[in-house]
Amino acid sequence: MNSNQKVCDKRLIKLFNRTFYQSHNTQLVGGGQEPEYIPADQKVDHHRVIFTHDYSASALHEIAHWCIAGEVRRQQHDYGYWYIPDGRSVSEQANFEKVEAKSQALEWIFTQAIGCQFRVSIDNLDNTASRCDGPSERFKTNIVSCAKHYCEGGLNDRALAWVAVLMSEYSNNADVSECLDSQRYSINALS
Repeated sequence: MNSNQKVCDKRLIKLFNRTFYQSHNTQLVGGGQEPEYIPADQKVDHHRVIFTHDYSASALHEIAHWCIAGEVRRQQHDYGYWYIPDGRSVSEQANFEKVEAKSQALEWIFTQAIGCQFRVSIDNLDNTASRCDGPSERFKTNIVSCAKHYCEGGLNDRALAWVAVLMSEYSNNADVSECLDSQRYSINALS
């Protein structure tokens, strides 16, 4: 990882915490061995969105999950969702892709806001059980569809605020309409 990556991570943490700590009692925390959402409890009085190691892509992805999760889900560890680690079967991978399309689409919008490349993640590094050589065309199509839906239907307040903050910080442009142009999101734009 290069030093620019670290600077970006520190900026993301600072921006997220400045934007959402007071309003949502939530902090972004880097350096986790695994991504995780931990709601406030008796030991820690604020919610934590923890991203893997110090990867900006992991931070943006975990923030996407947080932006999608409703109030009830944000009171549960990892939003109350199931998670099956590496080595998923074909059907488990298909279920993963079905639920991940929305969060990866929102992550894609966030990467557009900071001018970074988005990469689809199958999150199944030990993919021998699923015989998965990369993201399926169906998964990529669903991500594109979700991204276009977000652009055309609008983002919720947290996601919209985050895009505005990112654009203001990274592109000196507070106009989110540029980032929410549905024409920017196509299969050909995915890596």
